[in-house]
Amino acid sequence: MMAGEEDLKLEATPTWVIAVVCSVIVAISLTVERLIHYLGKYLKRKNQKPLFEALQKVKEELMLLGFISLLLTVFQRTIQKMCIPESLTHHMLPCKREPESSSSTTTHYSLSGGGMRRLLAGGGSGSDYCTRKGKVPLLSVEALHELHIFIFVLAIVHVTFCVTTMILGGFKIRQWKVWEDKIAEKNNDTADVTHVGEHDFIKERFKGIKKHSVVVGWLHSFFKQFYGSVTKSDYVTLRLGFVTTHCRGSPKFDFHKFMMRVLEADFRKVVGISWYLWVFVVVFLLLNVNGWHVYFWIAFIPLILLLAVGTKLEHVITQLAHEVAEKHAAIEGDLVVKPSDDHFWFHRPQIVLFLIHLILFQNAFEIAFFFWILFTYGFNSCIMGQVGFIIPRLVIGVIVQILCSYSTLPLYAIVTQMGSSFKKEMFEEHVQVSLVGWAKNARKRKGLRVSTGQNGSEHGVSEDVNEIQLQKVEKQDEFPLMEEGNRHAV
Repeated sequence: MMAGEEDLKLEATPTWVIAVVCSVIVAISLTVERLIHYLGKYLKRKNQKPLFEALQKVKEELMLLGFISLLLTVFQRTIQKMCIPESLTHHMLPCKREPESSSSTTTHYSLSGGGMRRLLAGGGSGSDYCTRKGKVPLLSVEALHELHIFIFVLAIVHVTFCVTTMILGGFKIRQWKVWEDKIAEKNNDTADVTHVGEHDFIKERFKGIKKHSVVVGWLHSFFKQFYGSVTKSDYVTLRLGFVTTHCRGSPKFDFHKFMMRVLEADFRKVVGISWYLWVFVVVFLLLNVNGWHVYFWIAFIPLILLLAVGTKLEHVITQLAHEVAEKHAAIEGDLVVKPSDDHFWFHRPQIVLFLIHLILFQNAFEIAFFFWILFTYGFNSCIMGQVGFIIPRLVIGVIVQILCSYSTLPLYAIVTQMGSSFKKEMFEEHVQVSLVGWAKNARKRKGLRVSTGQNGSEHGVSEDVNEIQLQKVEKQDEFPLMEEGNRHAV
């Protein structure tokens, strides 16, 4: 190797090399961009607005990654010239520090055999700059590039996991379409009086468990998520409770189609990487210290959260069964449950979506970190850990992915509709636009009346109530319970 070849600059590089590399990079970038563009056009043509918005969210994440990449590249030399005392590099290492020879005082990270050590010598001019000052660079060029790759891998794995979960979960939920079709064909002219205990929903959920048997009820909910998380009786009863509460004037309401629209709309929220998730990444990178095995212990976080969410959702259904079984001995016609926010954590069903988002990201982070270490440092790297720590992490990751897809996500889709409010996806897209437009026009008319002094005190109470309704409609997230006359008008 010729002297200085490793530091060959662009001005000394053959033009054909520059042209070939740029052509390949531009070709790959344009291909990906066109594929995303055509996928977006396809989703718009199929009137899949929520999925189209999710695709736009993915594009935003790719843009964010590009910006992060640009910052890391632009400030590369600046970071290298940030010098710190060498003694600070002896603490909180991800791998056990190996003895240094007298001729390698500038070592920052090095890989040898199965171990990893910090190498300061590969830092180029930044390393020389700090060496002359008796210090070491804050981060080597090699470590900066590896961090660069890790962020990219994390984003790709997270999006892939989210898409996989939604596809598998959606496939499970589409199987319920058969139940919806049978309900639509059913003629409900008869209204026989039946004992509550004879209903399949009560038989499966109540099982004679008294309300004071809290532990038994929670245990039953915990194990129920592993087999038949949502049965036909669950679907039929919860659907009837939703229709009776929110759209009594439309008994043939397509509840299944509504759930699918809600699921697609929520997908765009899950597929993104929010700021608090980036905080989690930074905290993990900080605590990934040799001997702590943080990468192993965090694998249990998504599993524990997933089991807690699944148990809670199953328990909500059980609570609905308890309410009916304890209040009524016999019921005329179909069994009807009453949706309420009181059954959810802090009376907010939205918390479940936040936890699912966190679960998918943490699981993706664990798998992404594993593959990044595998292809960057090798399977025998000290940062990878022992086989006894690796295998459980991978097994837990697979369990979380499967359980979330086939059990927790379907449970989320139907149980979170048992809140006091309904989501805007209850209406078709053109109706949603009309409602929001009506809300804005009504607000303008109210402002005009106030400015002209036509808002009399006798109408003050009704105007305040209308104002609250307008604010909820304009949120375009959830709609409050409407009066019967207004519901029919919509």
